[in-house]
Amino acid sequence: MRYKSSANTISISVTDLARRIILALVLGGFALVGSGCMSDQLDATNKLVQQQQEQLEHQQQELEQLQTTQNQGYTPGMASSSRGGCDKDVEMTATHRGGDKFAAGDFNKALGYYQDALLACPNDDRAEVNVARSYEALGNKVAAINLYRKVADSNSATVSDAQEEAKAALLRLQAARLP
Repeated sequence: MRYKSSANTISISVTDLARRIILALVLGGFALVGSGCMSDQLDATNKLVQQQQEQLEHQQQELEQLQTTQNQGYTPGMASSSRGGCDKDVEMTATHRGGDKFAAGDFNKALGYYQDALLACPNDDRAEVNVARSYEALGNKVAAINLYRKVADSNSATVSDAQEEAKAALLRLQAARLP
């Protein structure tokens, strides 16, 4: 009887060992397939990162070119125009920079840029309104009102957005009838 019992035990051990080996092989197969998929996914992610890096480098080069082009021939505080003329490039650059400073709450620097824009194009209503807005933001209401009035009272065939804005500012400041 003992012999049968130990043979039975040996056969259970061999069967259990075979199951464990098969399970290990199946798990190993899954691991190999999984690592292959992970490798493909990592490769795809690396390619995507490389493409994005190349795009960033290209955009950085474009930005540097734009800044170089934009900065050529313009020094803040040095805007000028020919007598009776208008330098639209300087005006646009100064207005853009003034807008950035105004949005950031740096009203003194915004005023400087807007004054440059006005010097570049002395008869531009929009430039005058921007200077007036800066004066108003700095608390110099008298200077702001004077410029708003100048724009609101300008005689042109059509009413511009700048004139409308100036009129609205005068109403807001309740200065339509002040001296």
